[in-house]
Amino acid sequence: MKSVGKVLLSLLVILLAIVIIVYLLLGTRWGASWLSRTLSQHSTYQLVVGRLEHNFSTPSHLILHDVSFGRKTKPAILVAKKVDLGLGIASFSRPLHFASIVLSQGTLRATDKTSQLPLSAERFQLSDMAVDSYHNALPLNAQHVNGGVMPWQPEATSFIGHNARFQFSAGSLNFKGVPASNVLLEGHVTPQQLVISNLGADVARGSITASAQRDEQGSWQVSTLRLSNLRLQSSKTPAGFLQPLLTLPAVHFGRVDVTDARLEGKDWAVTDLNLTLKNMTLREGSWESDDGSLSMNASSFVNGTLLLNDPIVNMSFSPQGIALTQFSSRWVNGVIRASGNWTRRDKKLTLDEAVIAGLEYTLPQSWRTFWLSRLPEWLQAVEVIKLNVSHNLIIDVDPAFPFQMTSLEGNGSNLQLVRDREWGIWGGNLSFNAAEATFNRVDLRHPSLALTADDKVINVTEMSAFPRSGIIEGLATVSQQPQRAFTLSLHGRETPLNLLQDWGWPAVPLDENGELILKMQGSLAKDAPLKPSVDGTLSAVAGDKSIQQTVQAGNLSSR
Repeated sequence: MKSVGKVLLSLLVILLAIVIIVYLLLGTRWGASWLSRTLSQHSTYQLVVGRLEHNFSTPSHLILHDVSFGRKTKPAILVAKKVDLGLGIASFSRPLHFASIVLSQGTLRATDKTSQLPLSAERFQLSDMAVDSYHNALPLNAQHVNGGVMPWQPEATSFIGHNARFQFSAGSLNFKGVPASNVLLEGHVTPQQLVISNLGADVARGSITASAQRDEQGSWQVSTLRLSNLRLQSSKTPAGFLQPLLTLPAVHFGRVDVTDARLEGKDWAVTDLNLTLKNMTLREGSWESDDGSLSMNASSFVNGTLLLNDPIVNMSFSPQGIALTQFSSRWVNGVIRASGNWTRRDKKLTLDEAVIAGLEYTLPQSWRTFWLSRLPEWLQAVEVIKLNVSHNLIIDVDPAFPFQMTSLEGNGSNLQLVRDREWGIWGGNLSFNAAEATFNRVDLRHPSLALTADDKVINVTEMSAFPRSGIIEGLATVSQQPQRAFTLSLHGRETPLNLLQDWGWPAVPLDENGELILKMQGSLAKDAPLKPSVDGTLSAVAGDKSIQQTVQAGNLSSR
């Protein structure tokens, strides 16, 4: 028995010696290299460890130095100076489950397949790490990342798992081309939802804070979103800048606050923007709201040649449409103001009141093209119940037919200005006058015009002006059919008989003042020139002199 005991004791001593030798060898670079090669040869992963470290003061922790880990023939998933593996009781039954995993001073590369790692931990922690995410839905690059996940149980569709709490901070981050710094993210995830309880970051020289949650269907509920002091520049047009909002999954915004923002893009800019949006849902490129509202003001808004100063907008949203409670702005030294509503059912904008006062406005060269172009699908009709125009200066510098109206005043009621997405005067009453006007180098005093319109015809019931001598009056009709057939009659008394020459009528060989009567008809169809459609007669009498001209198809046929 004594010999058997001696043999067993010798075996134990030998085994202990072997364990000590192996333990000591694994602590060397050669041992770490041998272990790396062995594990790599018997798995689909490539592991490189520079050195292993273990301290009896913390016996449950194994520290790996200079680690590279990833799938064979693929870029490394992890490169870190230090990996701290905390062992627990569960590690003996589940060898790849750890009490803790701490990654320090390296790079973690996350892809769609990273979530399939056969690892898990009660606590997964990053310390001064860089994170590169190549997920299609979440492309980002972050530096100086600290934080962790508890517990960490990665699954095929989620790197952090479906039941965990998380908290991360990053010194810098780039998400879909948008840089941010001093980022903080806190929240938790369950099989039913992702909750972001706190998101904060410095973005575009300002700051952003938010809280949100996502449900199983991928819809987001953004409880709060605050953007402060942004200074953002973009190369996109307004439509391109807002396009990402139209491609989002369903998102409900409880409250959005924008304070003192300055945004600039291609041919547009907004300065000192303040905005509050409540209870708004964006879904499939459209919006929904039961009791939403928008309040917005800015120092200036520029879009191309349009410059609005001190614009103010207040509106409320409902399933039926939008109630515009206030719109006002200073524009080209004047003021514009409006209120009304837009109805979703017929996509019609109805302005209860529109006021235009004190403008000094030069029409853009493309204003005729804009007038003839069709409006977007969401604006099928526009009606102005009450229009008031006062003290305006309107100028058109088109060399073909320049004009100017000074101190332009006007009133309108029940004006239908858009029908089936086309501009026009489709209904209502309109009258206006000016102190002075010039039409293609012909000066007029006190020009005035009044008309009524319905869906069939526009009737000009009163038209008058005072040229340099005498008075000229007239009547006109314009059909609402696509051909736009019109009739025009003018009667001038003691007026220059060559008055109409600068307006396109053939020259009258009489220089005196006298009486003239013009009757003409033609077509104002938008796709055809005017002159070939004109037929008319002009009678001119000065004392005992008289002349009569006839125009057919735009050409003078007789005198």
